[in-house]
Amino acid sequence: MLSDDIPSPLFAPSARPRAAEGRFQRVKVSILGRYMLADRREFPCQVLEMSPGDAVVIAPVAGVDGERIIAYLDHLGRIEGTILKQVDGGFRMDIAASPRKRDKMAAQLTWLANKDLLNLPEDRRHERVVPDIRHSSVVLDDGRRYNCKIIDISLSGAAIELDVRPAMGTPITIGRMRARVVRHFQNGVAVEFASAQEMLNVVQQNLRMH
Repeated sequence: MLSDDIPSPLFAPSARPRAAEGRFQRVKVSILGRYMLADRREFPCQVLEMSPGDAVVIAPVAGVDGERIIAYLDHLGRIEGTILKQVDGGFRMDIAASPRKRDKMAAQLTWLANKDLLNLPEDRRHERVVPDIRHSSVVLDDGRRYNCKIIDISLSGAAIELDVRPAMGTPITIGRMRARVVRHFQNGVAVEFASAQEMLNVVQQNLRMH
């Protein structure tokens, strides 16, 4: 359960002047996480664009305009804010933060955006191996669970045989590994882990069925 200990003044309309909304430029990212609506329901999510002032979030439940949001995102930690408007497949949210936290977030977002661009050739060079134990399970963001067979793995992703074809970019969990779908093929999907790993034996252990 995400903790809900935010003082309400952070979410007052005066917390950030509307004139400041255009100050930040969003960058394209792919960040997985979880968010909590005002009624305390929690859901997985994926951020596709983000600035220190707002974020475009793909989410199974979009909430309503003006609703309070708390989210925990990979690499970035906790963010707080309100829904500005609904978009196709999710919502755009305002981010309530101090100037110091915005500066730190700007640096993190720059690093993440550049990391995705610079690491693509390196990720493709990661050695791919067939794991010792190939059977595992996939959990989709709506809670549905499917058995799968792992074709091969690397430090940054895996190819799996799966009876369903989640949409590109869909957050999933394989064993204990968080990932997103990056490619479809005839008998399954290829996924990219939320963060690259350092040892293949750790990947194998975390992909096992639980």
